[in-house]
Amino acid sequence: MSRTDRPRRVLAMASGGGHWIQLQRLRPAFTEFDVAFVSVYADYADDVAGCRFYKVSDITRMSLTRLFVLVPQLIGVLMRERPNVVITTGSAPGLVCITLARFLFGAKTIWIDSIANCERMSTSGSQARRVANRWLTQWPELSGPDGPDYWGAVL
Repeated sequence: MSRTDRPRRVLAMASGGGHWIQLQRLRPAFTEFDVAFVSVYADYADDVAGCRFYKVSDITRMSLTRLFVLVPQLIGVLMRERPNVVITTGSAPGLVCITLARFLFGAKTIWIDSIANCERMSTSGSQARRVANRWLTQWPELSGPDGPDYWGAVL
């Protein structure tokens, strides 16, 4: 199989709870791709049985010192996977992942802000505009000429 015959590699990243559920709703869109998943809870591997799965540390605005653990973990995942595309439904670990993927590995990146953010973009989502190739909201009323774009809702 030549390099051009191989399916594109996708790394799908989400933290826990609703972010993970929304990412799982996107799984049918990944069927043509070689996909690996990343999250902050090891037991989520059961949700994606048969796919490569990586557990990484969680961070929030209140625990930014944990970046010193998360960044090397994500660099290791990105070096192993070498994705063409990284997609995330958030939150802070997803923002770190797409930043590293785009600027260190040249991957295309997609940020999909959580459906829960109906009045404004999330804090991480607002920052994602600077790094994501595609910056998306799930609420049409939040989209605008300067972004984010609205392509539909996951839920």
